[in-house]
Amino acid sequence: MKLNDIIKGVVVGVLALGFCSCEEFLNRPGEDNYNTANFYQNDAQCIQGVNYLYNSPWYDFQRAFIKIGEVMSGNMYWGSSPYLTFTTNSTDTDLVNMSYSLWAVNGHANTVIMNIQNSEGPSQAVKNQCIGEALTLKALAYFFMVRTFGEVPIIHDNNEVLTSGKYNEVNKVTKENVYEYIILTLEKAMELLPKKTSGWDGRIDYYAAEGLLAKVYLTKAGVTGTLNNDDLTKAAQYAKDVIDNSGRTLTPKFSDIFRLAPATYNQTGEPMISWLWAAGRDPWTQQNTLQSDLMGEGFSETGDLWGGWGGPSYDLMLAYGADPLIDPRERARTETDTRRKSTIMMAGDEYEYFWRDKGGFDLLRYIYDDEYGKGGPDQFQGPCGGQNCKHLYGNTADHEEETGLTPGNMCYQLPTHILRLSDVYLVYAEASFLTGNDADALAYVNKIRERAGAEPLDSVTIKDIWKERRLELAGEGDYWYDFVRRSYYEMDAAIAELTAQQRNEVYSYDAACSDYFEGATLNAAGKMDYSACEWNPDPSVTYYNNTTPAPNVTASVFTLPFPQEDVVFNPNLLQPAVEVDVRATYVYNF
Repeated sequence: MKLNDIIKGVVVGVLALGFCSCEEFLNRPGEDNYNTANFYQNDAQCIQGVNYLYNSPWYDFQRAFIKIGEVMSGNMYWGSSPYLTFTTNSTDTDLVNMSYSLWAVNGHANTVIMNIQNSEGPSQAVKNQCIGEALTLKALAYFFMVRTFGEVPIIHDNNEVLTSGKYNEVNKVTKENVYEYIILTLEKAMELLPKKTSGWDGRIDYYAAEGLLAKVYLTKAGVTGTLNNDDLTKAAQYAKDVIDNSGRTLTPKFSDIFRLAPATYNQTGEPMISWLWAAGRDPWTQQNTLQSDLMGEGFSETGDLWGGWGGPSYDLMLAYGADPLIDPRERARTETDTRRKSTIMMAGDEYEYFWRDKGGFDLLRYIYDDEYGKGGPDQFQGPCGGQNCKHLYGNTADHEEETGLTPGNMCYQLPTHILRLSDVYLVYAEASFLTGNDADALAYVNKIRERAGAEPLDSVTIKDIWKERRLELAGEGDYWYDFVRRSYYEMDAAIAELTAQQRNEVYSYDAACSDYFEGATLNAAGKMDYSACEWNPDPSVTYYNNTTPAPNVTASVFTLPFPQEDVVFNPNLLQPAVEVDVRATYVYNF
């Protein structure tokens, strides 16, 4: 589907897609057929009319979310993927799907806003809330677009573009203009959204939009080639307002953030913007499917797992101080940072929140014990010595215990968090440091580390803050975009850091793990006892591949190409970007 097809199709097709279910959050209307004439008649319908913007239009972004955010950034190894080698082209399926997904978010948000504006039944307060939510999600889509593709067109109003008949002639605008448009959109959203300080239900509120605005200002600060102090000051101010006044706090236990039950993952309001999925296929696109791409067969019973051959990178494991080539028991004795285990499954790891019907999940037992791990891989597939952990819900029993719903094939309800309070803490820390407030920068980095169980820092540098972002948000599709924003004003440093990464695989890791497991015994409690195991990998067999050269990293890799079809149908996308007066050109009249 080309971009112009999305622009045209969204206006007429939005209601057909719009009413998907997601337990209480996404309740389906009880009648069969809706259109703008007979829907949006009351507050409940108005809320239902915006619900699907939290999932369906984002569905086709899921794979590129991981491949760009994690594989390109060096957080994940994914075989011969062009994202690993910086060779992605304009026909790559995941890139194409991502682009069209983000344009669909924008188009659907525009149409939902128009429908709500034209409705008469709902209260003004609910109309404002729903329009504010749609505006925030629209801004989020543009935030992903500008950081991925650079200069992009602005489609402010679908109807206006359609009426002009020039949807194949839209021009790109400068990156600075796109960032200004995102800011304009979030400012309007904040005018309309309620300020919640408790009772978070996953819906976007004022402080969620403000947290995103802080992150946008931090990113925009370097777009002209040098850091802009005014943008950094605004990033700090907006982030601090969220921290001080939203009532949100860090979830005490890091792993709880990534569970299914709303009472667990949203207990303190830490998740601020999330994709909220449904365990159903009606329509297809409302469900989370990331577990299928990120974990190996046999982890669940639904027959939809093929992701075991990809996994967290050796470089990321070393960033956590968790070398897979050392004895797992030694790692367990010295490791304090709980984020590693919640992000990367490694030999020796056990999880109480996966496979609860079996007394918990043991990674090595799942692989090598055919009775315990029926249908499992029978070999350690993780190419660098680890498997993914974030974005996994577990098995059917885990899903049912937390949600009361049965998952299906590529069909589960685990939310995908896009902005968390901890990210806002780190935005504040970085903006504070760059504007001379080292004390607050150190304090907020240490708040993040304290929650994780890591030792506090005595002092902080910009390198410390960047590393803390990596450790905190690894697996969450964010790390590549830190490199992008750094490339705006420190291109050579961004290239050097990527080039220095250890992005290759660990050879024959299965050999070391299978030999190790041979010594394990089952204790009286039904758990594996590894105390008598021997960790003696043969260094001539099991070792990190240090011979494959680093991929060629140039300035061009920080901007991915538009889909080829879009360029064919709109040659203006190959022309230089135009400069516009954003606030004069794009006005929100509500």
